Amino acid sequence: MTHKLTDSKSPCCPKFDPSFWDSKENVWQDKPFVKWSVRTFWHQPWPATIGKAMSAMWNKAVVAGAAPEMKDFIVMATDPTPWRSEFYMAVTKDVPEAENVKLSGQFLTKVFDGPYGAVPKWIKEMGKYVAARGKKTKKNYIYFTTCPKCAKIYGHNYSVAFAEVE
Repeated sequence: MTHKLTDSKSPCCPKFDPSFWDSKENVWQDKPFVKWSVRTFWHQPWPATIGKAMSAMWNKAVVAGAAPEMKDFIVMATDPTPWRSEFYMAVTKDVPEAENVKLSGQFLTKVFDGPYGAVPKWIKEMGKYVAARGKKTKKNYIYFTTCPKCAKIYGHNYSVAFAEVE
């Protein structure tokens, strides 16, 4: 599967339904992901590195027969340092020649719509949402649901904040 636009008016990303993720709780036990890291500069990855990472993860998953159905597709991002971003793509099983990780725990989610630069604001809002539920955040992730071109086509730039909670 190639993730490319054929023209500027045709989407390559599936249309996102925010109701599936907004204000939800997910409990995962050993949910499989492929992990990929890219270098950043003050939390800003170069766009070409993101595209290469997504293509590499997806292609490895397809070759291994581990690519999820589109309804189960998730790529979560987190920045452990200002110099590195990590991406976690959900897969159905371990993928050879990839960094395989399994995530377990309770995750609260909330959907946001806006520019990528609003992520720090969303993380603060997510912290309030988590605290209001009597929980404490262990780690934050963001799922950018569409590429920038598809966000423009659909008229929404939805992102899902995931808070792994205690």
